[in-house]
Amino acid sequence: MGLHDEIFQGNQPVLAGIDAASTYCYLLQGVEQRDADTWGVHLLDAAQQGLDPDYTVADAGTGLRAGQVAAWGDKPCHGDVFHVRQQCEAVTNVLTRLAKGSASRREALELEMSAAKDGGDGGQLSARLGRARQAEVQTRHLDADVATLTRWLGHDVLSLAGPHVEERRELFDFIVAQLRLREALAPHRIRPLRVALQRQRDDVLGFARVLDGKLASIAQRRNMPLYWVRQVCRLHRQKPTSTAYWQRWNELHARLGAGFVAVVADVRSALDDTPRSSSMVENLNSRLRRYFFLRRHLGDAYLSLLQFFLNHRAFMRSRRVERVGKTPKQLLTGQVHAHWLELLGFERLGPA
Repeated sequence: MGLHDEIFQGNQPVLAGIDAASTYCYLLQGVEQRDADTWGVHLLDAAQQGLDPDYTVADAGTGLRAGQVAAWGDKPCHGDVFHVRQQCEAVTNVLTRLAKGSASRREALELEMSAAKDGGDGGQLSARLGRARQAEVQTRHLDADVATLTRWLGHDVLSLAGPHVEERRELFDFIVAQLRLREALAPHRIRPLRVALQRQRDDVLGFARVLDGKLASIAQRRNMPLYWVRQVCRLHRQKPTSTAYWQRWNELHARLGAGFVAVVADVRSALDDTPRSSSMVENLNSRLRRYFFLRRHLGDAYLSLLQFFLNHRAFMRSRRVERVGKTPKQLLTGQVHAHWLELLGFERLGPA
């Protein structure tokens, strides 16, 4: 599974690509522009060296996606869930601020009205106050509705341990339709979000198709109805520290018997190995910035050396214990190699 993204050093784009499982960086190239031709050339070059991922995950960048189509044809490029959620959060934050602003304006007019009434001149503000109250109700309801829809999108439709892909599509379409109904109330806020969601639906839900296939394989391998494998998957929507999690755990254990623990392990592995976003390459980009700030201009030699160093430097710590003490190349190939300095022809200094 390839993860693709673009990072900038000043005005210079840098194309980045890593393997999701090992974090091995197979593409780190400074370019003059990030259009389809540029992406296509570098992806073709990587393919000639043996790169052939099952699918990739990337944001909605047009140059990136068009370049992959030009280089790899119909190889799937799944959408990045993180950027969708970020766009939803940005819209809801704006609508919340607008709702608070409407409330503040209404409160200010009420104070003016109170003062005007004391002076016997309150009639002049009554119409303005009425419109302010109406605007407050409208913006407050719009804020609540859009917040509910976007939370539903994030917590149910785009959650990893969720329903099957057909049901996700129906829910996704319903949310888009509801946003369209409210679009006229804040067109320059809601319409860009609605259009982005509508265009990216199948790409963003690509991870769900992959997960459905893995769950079906688990059901066949464990000789268990797919329904119960999905119930085990939905168990992972609960926090392991919650009472609800362990209540459901006991119910499923009693129903499925001795095979339950093995299915839980299989499902957990399937969930862990199904990325929904390009967050790992985003993390790579944040690490790269620590080295980029040392140089105003990034040459090919520097980027190649940096790529070599990152691929051959062992992880000192990781959330995944299997990565600790291993390099991305070792995780990718399963083969031990010498220290990165020795690979470059230098001699490591030992203790005196």
